Amino acid sequence: MVTAVDSSVLLDVLLNDPQHVSSSINALRRSAAEGSLAVSEVVVAEIAPVLEPGDLQKFLADWKLNFLPSTQAVAVLAGEMFRTFLERGGKRGRVVPDFLIAAHAQQLTDRLLARDRGYYRDYFRLLVIWDPSTTSTS
Repeated sequence: MVTAVDSSVLLDVLLNDPQHVSSSINALRRSAAEGSLAVSEVVVAEIAPVLEPGDLQKFLADWKLNFLPSTQAVAVLAGEMFRTFLERGGKRGRVVPDFLIAAHAQQLTDRLLARDRGYYRDYFRLLVIWDPSTTSTS
C-alpha cells in the first residue's frame, strides 16, 4: 500500500498544529506501517518554506517519505479536473496545486492522506482519501 501524503498533514506535524498534530502523526505512522509513504513535487514545495535550509532531506528521511516524481498523465488529469472546477464557477488561484496533489495520488499511489475540504472527493471520485481527523477512508 502506497500512501501519498498531502502537505496539510505534514504541516500539522511541522507546525505542531494543536488541533491536528496528534491525529496526523498517528495517521502517518499507521500508513507507514501499512506500506510506504510518498510525496509529490507540490508537497515538497509547500513544506519547504517552513523548514530551515538543508532540513528538508532529513525530515523526509525521518518520516520515510519517498519523493515520487509526477508524470504527464498526472498533469493532464489535474488540468481536466481544474477545467471542470472552472466550468462549475470556480475561480482561478490557489487550487491548482491541490488538483496536482490529488491527481498525483490517484495516478501513482493507492490513497491520499489529507485533511480534505470536500473538493478532493468531489473532483477525484476514484481517489481513496484518508482524512486523519476522521477514522475512515473514502
